[in-house]
Amino acid sequence: MALWDRIKESASSMQAQLETKKNDLKSGAFRDASMAMCALVAAADGQIDPSERQRVAALIASNDVLKNFPADDLQRRFNDYLNKLTADFDFGKVSVLQEIAKAKKKPAEARAVIQIGIIIGGADGDFDKTEQAVVREACFALDLPPHEFDL
Repeated sequence: MALWDRIKESASSMQAQLETKKNDLKSGAFRDASMAMCALVAAADGQIDPSERQRVAALIASNDVLKNFPADDLQRRFNDYLNKLTADFDFGKVSVLQEIAKAKKKPAEARAVIQIGIIIGGADGDFDKTEQAVVREACFALDLPPHEFDL
């Protein structure tokens, strides 16, 4: 199976898993961690292009799980995290990973945050090494084994 097909299949599977847990994913910690994860993946290569912003906006608008929260609030949070990362990537990454780590109190939320990162990373058909690396770091921040997500 081609890499692109595996990425699409994995993202589709993770989206289905998220939807089954929709009612459990309503906390502020999940909201903040998921937007922090989106920003971290978007900025993983050190630059944020408009297509990455569009992918996150599309996810916010279309993802049933994220519809638990107001879209404008999610977009504002995403932009705030992105601004931290663009101002100083290394310092911003520490702050964003701390935000992500707040979701580790609830394992279902922690896993969902990682799944959202993988969905965003694979949205363009190329879940590249830098994106995989930041999602792996988020796994460690959430006390989750990266191999559970094939990272």
